[in-house]
Amino acid sequence: MLILISDAFDKELPSRLARFGEVTDDKSRLAEAEVVLVRSKTKVTREYIDSAPALRLVIRGGVGLDNIDVEYARSKGIEVANTPEASTVAVAELAFALMIALPNHIAVADRSMREQQWLKKELERTELMGKTLAILGFGRIGIAVAVRARAFHMRVLAWHPRVRLSDFAEMRPDLLEMLGEADYISLHLPLRDDTRGFFDRDKLAACKDGAFLINTARAGVVVEEDVVAALESGKLGGYATDVWPSDPPPWDRPIFNAPRTLFTPHIGASTVENMKRIGRIAEHIIADYVARKQAATGISS
Repeated sequence: MLILISDAFDKELPSRLARFGEVTDDKSRLAEAEVVLVRSKTKVTREYIDSAPALRLVIRGGVGLDNIDVEYARSKGIEVANTPEASTVAVAELAFALMIALPNHIAVADRSMREQQWLKKELERTELMGKTLAILGFGRIGIAVAVRARAFHMRVLAWHPRVRLSDFAEMRPDLLEMLGEADYISLHLPLRDDTRGFFDRDKLAACKDGAFLINTARAGVVVEEDVVAALESGKLGGYATDVWPSDPPPWDRPIFNAPRTLFTPHIGASTVENMKRIGRIAEHIIADYVARKQAATGISS
């Protein structure tokens, strides 16, 4: 069995997977691969799948599956798995880091010091304590952000289409009403047909004036031009994002010229600890796949 590691994973992973078969990072051998490991860079499209006749298992190291044509893969008898439980801490900590950095002007302060500017009076900070945080999407990561926000003595509200009660936040059924109360909004929605462009001008119009928006979910969840307009008008007090329509994004996007923004290059899951967690989970997924395959064929290891 050939296992192709198509994107960046923990450097120790190939040696751990060697017990299952040959491991390679040579993408030219895709046609031979029975198992492929990807993160966000590799796009497992119909064309990709059609060029991999031996493929039987795709593992996405991360939460979302929007870079994989899951329906087509399964129609070809290919299993698709991901590692959603691995990235919770890493993404939640980045979301909170961005939420701290925006009102404290960390990026601007650092840049100004390097340019020998002393902006002590110009950079007026605000505190998180006592502010209201609204979390959209209340799965593992949303809950982890809520726990951290409560440690900062923030008031935590949350909206989720299928969650009505939680020990970690005050669940709100009326999304627009919740947005009107929030000083900070953190997005944790998956990218699906029903969430694409979800955070648009109507949601922005419902927001409290001067609210800060944090996006560590998916770029497609927001309508970027509406966010730019809200920043330029002052409706949004700031916008921080780690997620982009492509890695890297086109550099001529208007968002890069919008005021009061903070950007990171899709590093939400890229902690040393998380890469090890992803590797361990991927190893378990492959072990289970091999065990089922052996049971079905009557071949033992």
